[in-house]
Amino acid sequence: MTYSSPATTPPGSDAAAADRRRWFALAIVMTAAFMDLVDVTIVNIAIPSIQEEAGASYSQIQWITAGYALAFAAGLITGGRLGDIHGRKRMFLIGIGGFTLASALCGFAANPEMLVASRILQGGMAAMMVPQVLSIVHATFPAHERGKVFGLFGMIVGLGAVSGPLLGALLTQWNLFGLEWRPIFLINLPVGIAGLILGSKFITESKAPKALKLDLVGVVLVTLGLLMVLYPLTRGQELDWPLWGHAMMVGGLLVFVALIAYEKAKAAKDGSPLVELSLFRVKSFAAGIAVQTVFGVAMGIFFLVWTVYMQTGLGWSALRAGTTGVPFSIAVSVAAGMSVQKLVPRFGRKVLQGGALVMAAGVLLYIWEADRYGAGIASWQMALPLVVMGAGMGFIVAPLTDAILSDVPREHSGSASGLLNTVQQMGTALGLGLVSVVFFGVINEKAARSEMPMEIVGAFQNSLWWVVGVLVAIFLLMFALPSKPRQHVEGGDVGHDGGGEDAVLDASGDELDAPGDELGEREPALTS
Repeated sequence: MTYSSPATTPPGSDAAAADRRRWFALAIVMTAAFMDLVDVTIVNIAIPSIQEEAGASYSQIQWITAGYALAFAAGLITGGRLGDIHGRKRMFLIGIGGFTLASALCGFAANPEMLVASRILQGGMAAMMVPQVLSIVHATFPAHERGKVFGLFGMIVGLGAVSGPLLGALLTQWNLFGLEWRPIFLINLPVGIAGLILGSKFITESKAPKALKLDLVGVVLVTLGLLMVLYPLTRGQELDWPLWGHAMMVGGLLVFVALIAYEKAKAAKDGSPLVELSLFRVKSFAAGIAVQTVFGVAMGIFFLVWTVYMQTGLGWSALRAGTTGVPFSIAVSVAAGMSVQKLVPRFGRKVLQGGALVMAAGVLLYIWEADRYGAGIASWQMALPLVVMGAGMGFIVAPLTDAILSDVPREHSGSASGLLNTVQQMGTALGLGLVSVVFFGVINEKAARSEMPMEIVGAFQNSLWWVVGVLVAIFLLMFALPSKPRQHVEGGDVGHDGGGEDAVLDASGDELDAPGDELGEREPALTS
């Protein structure tokens, strides 16, 4: 299977209009991804305001953040498979519409109980929306263009990572219309409504070419397994790590073993499992999933202890903490775009491994500065380690997504995208669980109030040493990734293994001949 050369497309033809359609579609799904990334982190900054204005208890505050994460992680694989079955555009529109509605319910919540319930709904709708983002990209863009697209995706990830706390700090401090914390949710409404309208116009429908059915037993098993693992991790610190929590996590692992056995039988019976286990025979996918999981652990540890370090340890305001992270965000975005477009085609896997080492160097520099300056460290002094760390992260996030999905058969792109996002969430949850050991576990709670800032500084340094260890592990795991990306030549797509065509539908729901046929598009047209 090859891609015809774009040189055969005459200027000004319908193909040019169709080409613009898919770039509009990309902007829409990327905006939705950014909205989700921001929403994951924006709440943390506003928690003191929510607690004071809404009268939320510590347990309710825990569930306002954890409820979203649990619903999101538990629904990702199912959301990806539903896109494969019923159409990625359809599920994306359902997801973004539901996410917007849930955001409105959060913003107008009458009490903490309603806010918790609305956040759980918001996480579930995000699980319908987010897997379709990478699936739509995978189905819409040919392999030789996906590197550029995933570079843009990496930039979005970098911006979202720090924009959430900054935006949350600004909206909370401004207290727009006297609404206190509520604008952090209401800001999603105009974005979501625009995405719903424009998405229905510009996104082309696609689904798996084979008739698939939703594996309901698989849905139950994967949801149960994830909840049994993530719930104790999320509540462990608050509940002082009870014995039943450890037993539940072990039970969750056993549920995953049962899931694997069932999915093997399901695939052999009717070829329509929820989790496509054959994906793990694709070396780049299996290795990339392992790297993504461990990388999530590092991010889960760093971002939480970093926030506590600045606001509780150093006594900074939410706004100052948010603005301190701007150099990090810029560095991630720039490095992500550079890595995929310039470096990976030439150096391959070495770029990702270099990113892990660069990021580790930035963390080591941060440890040194935290020790040298103590509680008197200034924002500008953090800029250098944050830029180095951000550059390292940028060299990882965009190429890693491309490496994981590049050789996945396109009919399974939804399932693969759901798995990719799920393991990232699981890794992050594991990292958050470890925070209670590597950060809170080393703070002397009996220390005098005057000594507490230095206690937190010391715990921050201890946590960063763990992050360095995880990044070294990531560097070693990356040896299992392909040494070079698949090579593409003009007029051909070399090395594509097993990528079946998606069924691409026109506005009436009739199947088109191939991806890109809508509006007479022939660039890049699929040919046998």
